[in-house]
Amino acid sequence: MTSSTQPAAHEAFVLAGGSPAETLSLGSTVALVVGNALEFYDFIAYAFFAVYIGQAFFPATTPLSSLLLSVAVFGVGFIARPLGGWIIGALADRAGRRPAMLLTILLMAVGTAGLAFTPPAETIGVAAPVIIVACRLIQGFALGGELGPVTAFLIESAPAHRRGLNTSWQLASQGLAGLTAGSLGLSLSLVLTQGQMQAWGWRVPFALGLLIVPLGIYLRGRMPETNPPQGTGQRGHAGTAVREPWGVMVLGILLVLGGTVSTYLGLYMTSYAITTLNMPRSHAAAASVAVGLATTVLAPLGGWLSDRIGRRPTMIWSRVAATVLTVPAFELLLAHPSTTMLVVVSGFLASLAAISGVASMTAMLEMLSRSTRARGMGIVYAIGVTVFGGTTQAIATWLIGVTGSPMAPAWYATAASVVTATAMLFVPETRNKVVLD
Repeated sequence: MTSSTQPAAHEAFVLAGGSPAETLSLGSTVALVVGNALEFYDFIAYAFFAVYIGQAFFPATTPLSSLLLSVAVFGVGFIARPLGGWIIGALADRAGRRPAMLLTILLMAVGTAGLAFTPPAETIGVAAPVIIVACRLIQGFALGGELGPVTAFLIESAPAHRRGLNTSWQLASQGLAGLTAGSLGLSLSLVLTQGQMQAWGWRVPFALGLLIVPLGIYLRGRMPETNPPQGTGQRGHAGTAVREPWGVMVLGILLVLGGTVSTYLGLYMTSYAITTLNMPRSHAAAASVAVGLATTVLAPLGGWLSDRIGRRPTMIWSRVAATVLTVPAFELLLAHPSTTMLVVVSGFLASLAAISGVASMTAMLEMLSRSTRARGMGIVYAIGVTVFGGTTQAIATWLIGVTGSPMAPAWYATAASVVTATAMLFVPETRNKVVLD
């Protein structure tokens, strides 16, 4: 760490080479954004094309039943997330961030290839849904192991005054993934007929995602290391994540709760617009574009604000706003079910989730030690997203079917935000905390 006589702007973490870390290099930034965006792109693409995937692999008596089966399998991918966070996070804490991030991108490529090329159920019968479930489990394992090493690298390579902004690239890359998947889906829906989309069009985004894998592997292989491999005498260190205070771990899961429900409700908006608002598929796709764009742009703002005014005020006020405004926003959308209103509502709610999410994520990383940061963050995030994010779309679809009310998803998201906003009151301010081991 720099001496006290140096300007605060040069405070930084110490990288593997022992030299002070400067602002994240362009090459490392691109490597993180491309790799992370690719993994979330594959995951988000499933949510975006859930209607078509349901019809291809989960035929049912009604469109709603087919969609429910499809989003339920979307949730299956979350089951493997905690295991991925635990195993790959431990690898990142023991062997380094870089090998862990290389492993996750390779695993995601395997799962994506299965989604892109598996024949439909009418061709190979029950084998089709079995393969799709296996692919979702592989993707979930990879994505569960992705977030811990990436966010650990981001905060460990940041000057002290830019930790929030650096961490924001995690959510920004997720937004970029949603923007890319949504834009591609919108383009395909405009140039292809519904029959073509159902027959093969929905497979195109998964096949294109595979083309980026070699670039992601190459870029990540050239990244610096922020956590050098531990010697024999230090091996016990990697297993100490479970000895982090249970209060911190539970608090972290509650912080993830509201944000992940909001995020996955945003991903659900395309299906919501098709099945509930009866919008054309080409118009409904605009929701995913709006969510991706808002997250990409507003996540860095959330990181900058958290660096300027602190983690607590940034996360609390944006989450309170989401708590108060989600129901009115849905009411406005139902009263005026136009493409413009769909874009405005989806983008607005995604913006609040992005600002709050970056501040919460940064605070959680700063509460964990470097020797357990990847594993601890991976477990907290994976459990929170698995329990709440992985079930959001299925619960939203089920609530609409049971209650007959299109407002049911909004009330569910509001309840989740109330819990998270309350948990945020117990989070200490960590902006000025020294986080080096």
